[in-house]
Amino acid sequence: MFEDAVLGIAKEAMFAVLLVSAPILAGSLLIGVFISILQATTQIQEQTLTFVPKIVVVLVVVIIFGPWMLDILITFTNNLLINIPHLITFR
Repeated sequence: MFEDAVLGIAKEAMFAVLLVSAPILAGSLLIGVFISILQATTQIQEQTLTFVPKIVVVLVVVIIFGPWMLDILITFTNNLLINIPHLITFR
């Protein structure tokens, strides 16, 4: 029974991590593909050209999706803290 509880917590944690990181990764991926296409068409092969737009996009995504991401993490943490007494009884 204790193993089931640990696996359930691990599953919830991985799902929370996926939800929180998805907007940041998607924004970074989309701007990276756009900059790569732009570099391929203009034949500008400057390596530092990709970093500044990615940083700006990540900051904008965190500003836009920050409250939602924080809500996901707070919900996960609250559920984890509320279920601590139930986890102790599994032993």
